[in-house]
Amino acid sequence: MLMKPLRGLYDWTLAKAAHRHAVWWLALIAFVESSFFPIPPHPLLGLMCLAEPKKAVRFAIVATLASVAGALLGYAIGWGLYDTVGVWLISALGLTDAFPVAACHLREYDFEAILIAGATPVPFKLLTITAGFVGMNLVTFILSSLFARALIFVTVGVLFRIFGAPIKRVIDKYLGTVTTLFVVLLVGGVLVLTQIGGSDDGGDGPCAGATTVQPAG
Repeated sequence: MLMKPLRGLYDWTLAKAAHRHAVWWLALIAFVESSFFPIPPHPLLGLMCLAEPKKAVRFAIVATLASVAGALLGYAIGWGLYDTVGVWLISALGLTDAFPVAACHLREYDFEAILIAGATPVPFKLLTITAGFVGMNLVTFILSSLFARALIFVTVGVLFRIFGAPIKRVIDKYLGTVTTLFVVLLVGGVLVLTQIGGSDDGGDGPCAGATTVQPAG
């Protein structure tokens, strides 16, 4: 059964969340998740806030800053290493088909596209790599990444700070359901990214049906 290893991983993560080096683990995971790591830092952040609710804001700030730093790594991969590292990463993450659509949205919507990816289950790494590839303005990229990541991480920290105990009881009782819901949201986020900008009657938006992309001139 999947539930036993899942429960074991959850219990192990909860124990690490209270460890004296947990902040460094949080920073590392938030950093690498913005460029190539498939597991998001949100569960660890939530568990750390639950273990030490008085430090929730501090944890949220650490996750935010580390994630933005990781976003710059993703940008650098897209800007200078796309033909080697970038192509492999996008393929390994199963985002090859979404890449041209993401590139189109970054060129069309700029700040808003990063905000959507950074504050929703859309894979943030897809937008960070793509932003470098299309040559998105670096200042705009940093500001939008900072705003989006702060929005989601600070929200998580505040929710666990206020409702920590009830949220833990829900996770303990419905761990499988919560995990399944997250996966559904992740897949739904990718679908939203691939559909945004299309019209209701046939997808005539500027990014509908995008299949190719050219690097920044």
